[in-house]
Amino acid sequence: MSRLAENLLRRLEWTVVKRLDGLLHGDYRTLFRGHGLDLADLREYQYHDDVRHIDWNVTARQQTPYVRDYYEDRDVNAWFLLDLSPSIDFGSGEITKRSLSIDFVTVMARLLTRHGNRVGGIFYSSRIDNVIPARGGRQHVLHMISAMMAPRVVKTSVTTDLGDLLKSALQIVPRRSLVFIVSDFLCQPGWGGALRSLAHRHEVLGVRLYDPLELEMPNLGLVVMQDAETGEQLFVDTHDSGFRRRFASQAQAREDQLQTAFSEAGVDALELATDEPMVEAVMRFAEMRKMRGRLGAGIAQSGAGPASHLVHRP
Repeated sequence: MSRLAENLLRRLEWTVVKRLDGLLHGDYRTLFRGHGLDLADLREYQYHDDVRHIDWNVTARQQTPYVRDYYEDRDVNAWFLLDLSPSIDFGSGEITKRSLSIDFVTVMARLLTRHGNRVGGIFYSSRIDNVIPARGGRQHVLHMISAMMAPRVVKTSVTTDLGDLLKSALQIVPRRSLVFIVSDFLCQPGWGGALRSLAHRHEVLGVRLYDPLELEMPNLGLVVMQDAETGEQLFVDTHDSGFRRRFASQAQAREDQLQTAFSEAGVDALELATDEPMVEAVMRFAEMRKMRGRLGAGIAQSGAGPASHLVHRP
């Protein structure tokens, strides 16, 4: 294992993993749900849900189908689907999306393996580069970190096809698992169907990496912008307010499409920004999941309408 991976893991174990584990009081079930024995939530049936999980008593009372979500109180197999395409090398400050991705995977993999669970990874650049089977233990986490840190040659002029990664995961991940999709989701359109299929078989969490500069362009004067994936360059005048408005409008359109894809698949999204401490974002996400669990349980008992799908936004 590389010394860099060991140093990173040791630093994050002391500064983030122990802190996050303490804040969650060891209860990572507030973040993840699965097929354990403890009821976590009752919510209205969605078309992608497994009909075997319908709660027929609640369904009869509410006159609409409701399904059960369960806490995963046994061993968890977690898989990280890792988008390592060139666009995640971007960062307008000291932190790039790639380094944020590595930190997140390190923290969550170690948090899970500390509780006896197994983690694996599927690495994607312009194609599937590497598959690391799900195993437990600190040494296995180090192996995954080293693989993420390893330099890789990526074809230019190729736009990321996230659908290819999601479809491959359907073939590679053999049993129901917790699946993290760690990506900036700057990719070709048309991956929503693959996401719905993956979410039908597994518990899926979207982990969206972004930099504030991707959402709103400040007035920087004359700059050269380059597409990280195709290599195409464009000379632009950011002093032009019309250009900045068009940039913001296109960014908002991408945001709307992304949130629609998550909502239609019934997938929650944790959004990690390069200018914000990761622990704060993860804890907000955990609170959101807990709140939805309380709302879902209250709705099922009171007979009120179901809570709407919640997606974390900073």
